[in-house]
Amino acid sequence: MFLGTHTPRLDDKGRLILPARFRDGLAGGVVITKGQEHCLYVFPAPEFQRIADQLRQQPMTHKAARAYSRVFFASAHDEVPDKQGRVTIPAHLRAYADLDRDLAVIGAHTRVEIWNRSTWDTYLEANEEEFSDISEGVLPGGL
Repeated sequence: MFLGTHTPRLDDKGRLILPARFRDGLAGGVVITKGQEHCLYVFPAPEFQRIADQLRQQPMTHKAARAYSRVFFASAHDEVPDKQGRVTIPAHLRAYADLDRDLAVIGAHTRVEIWNRSTWDTYLEANEEEFSDISEGVLPGGL
């Protein structure tokens, strides 16, 4: 499980040093792809395969599933982190998420998300107020 918020920097070659507490879970390989709200999703390879299997179950006649699959898979980039825990974020994904030097890397349970740090701060500020209200619809019966 990936937890917490980290604030690493992107180097001049578009590489990110993964937070130390995430490295073991990602050491076997990652898939980086577009996420919602203009962040990037980083999946351990087995989790990405699980999602791919779920998408494969959707009929080809399902328009939304086709559209989602196209963007999800066409933007995906796979690699194995190097010995320092670095991964390269391709230019098209850096552009999508508007990544510059300062990042927010957050644990989101089964995946890691990479955000432009100011975009993350804005998102968090806008959504923290609604956090308690959201829990009612997401966690049946509450905590």
